[in-house]
Amino acid sequence: MYLCFCMLRKILYIAHHRPGRSPGQRFRFEQYIRFLEKNNFQITYSYILSEHDDEIFYSNGRYFAKFLIFCKSIAFRIFDAIRAHKFDIVIIYREGFMLGTILFEWLISLSRAKIVFDFDDAIWIPDISEGNEPLKWLKRPSKTAAIIKLSDIVMAGNEYLARYALQFNRAVKIVPTVIDIEYHKKNNSPRQNNVITIGWTGSSTTLKHFLTIIPALKKIKQKYEHKVKFKVIVDCDFEDKKLGIVADRWNKATEIKELSEIDIGIMPLPDNQWTKGKCGFKVLQYMALGIPAVVSPVGVNNEIITQGQNGFFASSEHDWVEKISFLVESEELRQKLGKGGYDTVVTKYSINVNKEIFLDILNNLF
Repeated sequence: MYLCFCMLRKILYIAHHRPGRSPGQRFRFEQYIRFLEKNNFQITYSYILSEHDDEIFYSNGRYFAKFLIFCKSIAFRIFDAIRAHKFDIVIIYREGFMLGTILFEWLISLSRAKIVFDFDDAIWIPDISEGNEPLKWLKRPSKTAAIIKLSDIVMAGNEYLARYALQFNRAVKIVPTVIDIEYHKKNNSPRQNNVITIGWTGSSTTLKHFLTIIPALKKIKQKYEHKVKFKVIVDCDFEDKKLGIVADRWNKATEIKELSEIDIGIMPLPDNQWTKGKCGFKVLQYMALGIPAVVSPVGVNNEIITQGQNGFFASSEHDWVEKISFLVESEELRQKLGKGGYDTVVTKYSINVNKEIFLDILNNLF
């Protein structure tokens, strides 16, 4: 029994992006790596998009260059399928390949390795980046169900995703996206003035959600003038001259410093099937840094936020203006909700309270 427990287990982690690039990969797996290695797991990380590929893949046009990336990616995944028998576990994050095929997942399922499928978005619903809109016919979001069927266990980011997965596989565990509070240490550099910064962070694919709140932010700007400013952290160029926004480019090396400059964090979301699958990472980052958050009451946000205790909900333009105004006008309220948010992350959404659950899921495969 003791020898079995101490046996070195080998994990092949399959994902699209290089380490440190994707929030989903970072906070659903990468931050567990050191802990897993201390508990007799050896990790091999397989990704298909290099930094150079990344720039091409999400750009408009450049179809021949994208074709070459597809060809290279196929070679990588064939190699993964061939070597899968050398591993005890293969963890697939979202999908093995960016096109509609499940060939590589099927080939891996023929090996001795146990397949763990991990997903944190409603990826069975079509959603594609603007740069690849003309290529959407090559995607097949419905393949998610087939991958779930092939898997030995499924890790779903929230209850909504778990309910979907349970239609195709009974071995489903809810594993929330969690925060490393040792990494999320707020930079308390002295401020140059008393201006309140209202901020949003996200990716080029979720920037459209931020755009929905601009009318409310314009009213805030009109109401408070130079008492407020706006900050956007995103992995693409963006500006709004009327709000005085020139986006700060997301960079892993500076993300905590940039986030620490936000006094009020916002997370607007439309209420649809895709957003119900979101795992609330944005709001959890705000909360981990003690930043009071105003969010749409959509999906998992309803589980994370308790109105008036660790954040605010806003559904309409009036709500957004009202809740942000409350926080702009009261430092005491900002501190109260910020502390409530931090306490919520520490007790429910930190890696420290979830890492043993993650470890048990992998150990119980054998």
